[in-house]
Amino acid sequence: MKIRPVEVDDLAPVFHLGEKLFTANTVPNLYRTWDEFEVVGLYQSDAEYCFVAEIGEHLVGFVLGTVISKTKSAWKYGHLIWMGVDPAFARQGVADRLARHFLETMLEEGVRMLIVDTEADNLPALKFFRKMGFTNPQEHIYMTMNLSGRQQTALEKKGNGQAKK
Repeated sequence: MKIRPVEVDDLAPVFHLGEKLFTANTVPNLYRTWDEFEVVGLYQSDAEYCFVAEIGEHLVGFVLGTVISKTKSAWKYGHLIWMGVDPAFARQGVADRLARHFLETMLEEGVRMLIVDTEADNLPALKFFRKMGFTNPQEHIYMTMNLSGRQQTALEKKGNGQAKK
């Protein structure tokens, strides 16, 4: 297995793997949207914190993150934003290698605190991140409203706010 920085040719495979993993049906409370703009934006702004895992010629996982520096604080914060592993390669150490590589990069950058978030009921992720050394879990409440059934009504409304019949 090889861990390396994301390259421009990796953007489409990373996006498509994330499409399989981060859907509104499986993770309805995502506060960030998994789309091509998210992937490209992180690559453009923070490529040095974005890595892929390869086994042979296959891209089998990725980690995308950032570093946040406050001008009035000496602290630098690392944020592991997205991490995904192809389910066909689960339990082969891919996530562990990606997370350790990301952690080493954060240490080299002088990051003093690393942040990750996941759903409170995502027990495999919680177990994984605890194993990696993350502690002090805090629960936050994110609420969602699925607007897909309301789209037609919104399209039918014109000018005066009245629905056309």
